[in-house]
Amino acid sequence: RPEWMALLARAPQDLLNDALAAHSTAPPLWLRKPETGLMMVQGRAGGTGERFNLGEITVTRCALRLWGADAHSPVGVAYVLGRNHRQAQLAAMADALLQDPVQHDVLETQLLNPVRQRLQQTQAQRHDRAQTTKVDFLTVAREAGGGDDGDDA
Repeated sequence: RPEWMALLARAPQDLLNDALAAHSTAPPLWLRKPETGLMMVQGRAGGTGERFNLGEITVTRCALRLWGADAHSPVGVAYVLGRNHRQAQLAAMADALLQDPVQHDVLETQLLNPVRQRLQQTQAQRHDRAQTTKVDFLTVAREAGGGDDGDDA
């Protein structure tokens, strides 16, 4: 469950909408309606690993129970970055549906695999953009030193 919850937290809303459209359910029982707040983000200093408060980020969270107030109904929980209440609601619904063994395999194929692919694609694009700014200092040093033949006369 932690792995799919991490994926749902980063899942784009369009993928959540598309995957959950076929899984129409009764209105959920809200345990905690979507609400937006701030969360402190920590960083680690240098190689020592000492933590420090980096800053605050906006997070939206919610919790719901599908299929009414039955104690055996799955509870879905979601935390997403930003202020998108609909995305948090869809992620919580997906979390609850993924706990149902009947729905799990279908949602693994229709939702989690596409989210994994989209996140890998985004990571690859970021890596490629970062590579364009990479400087190889050994090459720069060779090029700068390679033109000094003593023919300056």
